[in-house]
Amino acid sequence: METNISLRAGTVSGTFLSILPNILSEDIAKTIILAVVGATASFMVSLLLKWLTKSKNK
Repeated sequence: METNISLRAGTVSGTFLSILPNILSEDIAKTIILAVVGATASFMVSLLLKWLTKSKNK
């Protein structure tokens, strides 16, 4: 089956435009805050693990 780029673009843009009115601004703010918290926690855990493995190798 041959894929048509305009069909794919239409499907993606239609899906996006149908979801857009249902997204509230509070949800966007909550998502941004959760992403920042998750990235910070991941960074801290990475630093902790790096420090633990460095002190263990000495």
